[in-house]
Amino acid sequence: MTTRDEILDLLPEVGEIQDASLRAKVIDVWADAMAQGGWSAADVARMPFTLLAEDVPVSFIEHVRTVCRMCMAMARVLVEAYGARVSIDHDTLVAGALLADVGKLIEFEEDGAGGFRFAPMYQYLRHPFTAVGMCWKHNLPEGVMHVVATHSWEGDKFKRRPESIIFHHADFTDFDLVR
Repeated sequence: MTTRDEILDLLPEVGEIQDASLRAKVIDVWADAMAQGGWSAADVARMPFTLLAEDVPVSFIEHVRTVCRMCMAMARVLVEAYGARVSIDHDTLVAGALLADVGKLIEFEEDGAGGFRFAPMYQYLRHPFTAVGMCWKHNLPEGVMHVVATHSWEGDKFKRRPESIIFHHADFTDFDLVR
């Protein structure tokens, strides 16, 4: 099983979460998802962030970290510009950003030829659903689960809260630039 230190090495942005309990839960979800998918830290570091495009030059971890940092930068600019007129919960935003794609650890599998493919779970549930399930299992706050649940097209008909709006746009900016 992947250790807490290995997860912190993969995702140093976890340290941006101020609430120690929330920080620990984010690590627990990652450890659990990695165990369920049978992934090591080295596997996750070489996994592509999407299987919806060919020859993606960005790894899963690079994508998660980049989008999380984009979210923090966007929130910082919005707060600097608008002050108290915007309400963005930093910990919810960071935790949601770090967990939104964790379901891909269940959605993907190795193909036996050095690559990756969709696992059987993908026939039934995409990563926003499995990630919310993992978050629920580990008692993550509803606000974090909202970011996870609404970050992709599955959330298009739902009213997104500020943290989800920020994550959604950061995620698709990164996706559209590198696919």
